[in-house]
Amino acid sequence: MYKARYYKEDGKKGKARALPDSLFDGVVNEGVMHQVVKAYLLNQRQGTAAAKGRSDVAGGSAKPWRQKGTGRARAGTTRAAQWTGGGLAFPPIPHSWRQRVPKKVKALARRSALNDRAEHDRVVMVDMPAMDAPKTQALVSFLASIEVEGKTLILTDGKKDNVYLSARNLSNVSVMPFGGESVYDVLWANIVVIERSALDGAGKAAPKAEAVVEEAPVVEETVVEAAAEEVEAEAAAEAPESEAPAEEEKKEGDDA
Repeated sequence: MYKARYYKEDGKKGKARALPDSLFDGVVNEGVMHQVVKAYLLNQRQGTAAAKGRSDVAGGSAKPWRQKGTGRARAGTTRAAQWTGGGLAFPPIPHSWRQRVPKKVKALARRSALNDRAEHDRVVMVDMPAMDAPKTQALVSFLASIEVEGKTLILTDGKKDNVYLSARNLSNVSVMPFGGESVYDVLWANIVVIERSALDGAGKAAPKAEAVVEEAPVVEETVVEAAAEEVEAEAAAEAPESEAPAEEEKKEGDDA
């Protein structure tokens, strides 16, 4: 179980608090983090780079000199790649760089990044001060009071516009709601500052749904059984009448 330094709203240091095991489980998968970060950076690319090949450059339709007898290399166009003003041999063409990453892989990479920061004591738990209006100096003073320097990622409990606007002018501070950060954001920061209420909400496990077992109603007599009994009763009532004529015919046959 990892523990993080804890600071109150006024910047005073409190007792170290345990991080929730559901998120900080100690797993650090570097391969998955590399895959997700690479996909994140590739997805930022527009893929609009383009250049002209030899078929795209205007001109060059006439053969510059005859095929033989000049002592020079044969040439069919002045727009080949080796000529000045010619097209590129392998020009870049517009295409998509996008890569898709499964949700479970993203979740594993995010946990791995947070575990890496927690393992090296780079996770700080705080109670964010109430900010009625954006104030960059107030945020800078708070970060200085909790002894945070360098690139800092602040994860708030939900969206807090005043905190975000206060850090917008700071190039080494990034603010976003807890749960909305990417693996790249976590690895970019030297220190990850997380609001305590956000971690408390993440640590609460979802209540397990109790299995409700409904007893099947006891049916004394089903419709099928009732219908079968009625058929048997009718058959029993008709049996003596059908047997009587048969017995009389048998007797008459014996007398004859």
